[in-house]
Amino acid sequence: MTTASQNFSRQGASGADLSPSEREENAMQAFAQNFGAYAALNLEACIHCGMCADACHFYIATEDPKYTPILKAEPFKQAYRRESGAFAPFFKLLGLKKKVTVDQLEEWQELLFDSCNLCGRCSLICPMGIEVAELIEIGRRGMAEAGLAPKALAERAQHQAETGQPEESARPYPEVLNEIGREHEVEIPLDKDSADIMVCLPRTDLEQNPESVAAMARILNTVGADYTFRSDALIAENYGYYAGSTGLQKKITQRVVDQAEKIGASLVLVPECGHAYTALRWQAADIIGKKLPFRVRHITEYLAELLADGKLKLGKVNGDSFAFHDPCQLVRKGGIMDAPRELMQAMGVDLREMENKKGFSFCCGGGGGVNDLESARPLRHRAQELKLREIDDTGAKRFLTSCSDCRVAFNDAGEHFNWDKKTESLVELVAANIKE
Repeated sequence: MTTASQNFSRQGASGADLSPSEREENAMQAFAQNFGAYAALNLEACIHCGMCADACHFYIATEDPKYTPILKAEPFKQAYRRESGAFAPFFKLLGLKKKVTVDQLEEWQELLFDSCNLCGRCSLICPMGIEVAELIEIGRRGMAEAGLAPKALAERAQHQAETGQPEESARPYPEVLNEIGREHEVEIPLDKDSADIMVCLPRTDLEQNPESVAAMARILNTVGADYTFRSDALIAENYGYYAGSTGLQKKITQRVVDQAEKIGASLVLVPECGHAYTALRWQAADIIGKKLPFRVRHITEYLAELLADGKLKLGKVNGDSFAFHDPCQLVRKGGIMDAPRELMQAMGVDLREMENKKGFSFCCGGGGGVNDLESARPLRHRAQELKLREIDDTGAKRFLTSCSDCRVAFNDAGEHFNWDKKTESLVELVAANIKE
């Protein structure tokens, strides 16, 4: 097994190196803080039916029982029954539940991070209504407190909390954004003193898909939106959420909230990024401890609203057929199923639906930070092969999605499997067919 020093962040929230006993203690404290009646009920409700296994692409691809979603909570359950459950004193006294060790926590890393996208399909299918994905989020938070989050995620989360971007780049992202505007001949407002809409961007689009950035700006300019990007809150992804660090997630979220308040924005627009949407729309208010002073909408929600109001006019695409991937965080946590289809319908898209679509869509395999974990790559590809086959089974010639992380994941899988489709952006398709 690869040594922990290679795989894990060995630092806690204070930044100090942690001993094994300190990591154990921090993990147990984090688990205990998040137990509560709701988490306890979830843990006790499992009837071990195995339905969550049949919902998880990692299990389906490998048929390895260790990837059964609810079993990923076993060390969590062990800690709960020993530390916080109703019979915890008896379990401790009689030695019926052993203390969770650092070795167990290190083995648990693969189950919580490498082999889970937090996609929520297991939660959707559970007959007992158990929020399995939420339990895994709590597990990630315990790992982060123990200094055992994957280094690739923990270090990027720390860097984003301190600087606003997840890692060093050849040029600051605001400079990259301005360059995209010049190269694509589109006006991109940056750091306006006031605006009705503040827009964030995926790091992956700035680095890999600048045409998507230009497409979003072109649409917003055409519909006459009063918007701006902000240098201090440019990046949509929240690596604190990926890493399980509540503290870093809060700092990153606060950066966005502060900038939106500063310019008086009534709307923060999340781009094609699913987990950014979850972190800001559904978790931000809770994590900063107050109601957000603005609305949060995904770009496809916003465009569908404009379409319904007659403010967005779209032309027809050519006769090619398309398959469409529903990003997990948008459909299962946000209910954004109809908006992309309304946009495609307005453009006359010949949509060939997959067998598993909308709320039941399989994950791209890269969400939840898994795209950033090189250790997860072989397992990720095994799961993604199922999805590529499902896309091909539609008979569609082209393939769309509305999440940049999904796009990265599919492009990586496509290269690995020599797949014959390029993953395209729905926003880019809208921009190409917008009527001015």
